[in-house]
Amino acid sequence: MNRSTPLYRQIASRIKEDIILSNLGKDEAILPENKLAEKYKVSRVTIRRAIDLLVKEGILYKIQGSGTYVKTEKINHDIYKLQGFTEEMLQLQQNPINKILEFRLEYPDRQVRDILHLKEDERVFFVRRLRCVGEEPMILEETYLPEKLFPDLSVEVMSKSKYDYVERKGYQIKERRGEISAIFPNKSLNQLLRTPKDLPLIYMSAWAYLEDGTVFEYTKLYFRSDKYTFKFSSKRM
Repeated sequence: MNRSTPLYRQIASRIKEDIILSNLGKDEAILPENKLAEKYKVSRVTIRRAIDLLVKEGILYKIQGSGTYVKTEKINHDIYKLQGFTEEMLQLQQNPINKILEFRLEYPDRQVRDILHLKEDERVFFVRRLRCVGEEPMILEETYLPEKLFPDLSVEVMSKSKYDYVERKGYQIKERRGEISAIFPNKSLNQLLRTPKDLPLIYMSAWAYLEDGTVFEYTKLYFRSDKYTFKFSSKRM
């Protein structure tokens, strides 16, 4: 923690981390002010200012005479629905923002080349995007797209919906396949996604197909586990 950061902001960050690590859900109460003051060894005035900041950020809410509660709610991501982040957030009436961290044309390594069925002399666009709701990061995405399919790909295009762009070019998207696991982030991922170092991320590697069987993208996704749950439905045969 930066020592120049005001104490109440430091405490607000610690309260936020404890909410995540304790897995408190929407409408669950946090500790009373006096207990928080004891826990963090600061005054109740500092605790009150920290809570007020988290209320302003939309993380907590207060009920007079009752207590302080968690306001935020996880996004239930349907893994059986082929839908991009921008589409998903707009349906949830959220404000999606795509921050382009890297955008370049390159010759891919063998793993990416094999997944996309490319020859050695064929290039891909590599795009690293931070998917945010407002200013809050939700997902880090690293995508490889074949140059031969998308020669006019640009930063402006990737600042919006990727799948909308693909379909506007006349391609028909069929399906996406992938693998999901949990990982502990490195320092860089912690900083980009603004997560506590002890919070695991949901990692997905995915590749998507067009109707003719062409693999048109390979993507690595790092989801904040405090913001996402993955839902599915199984039937017994």
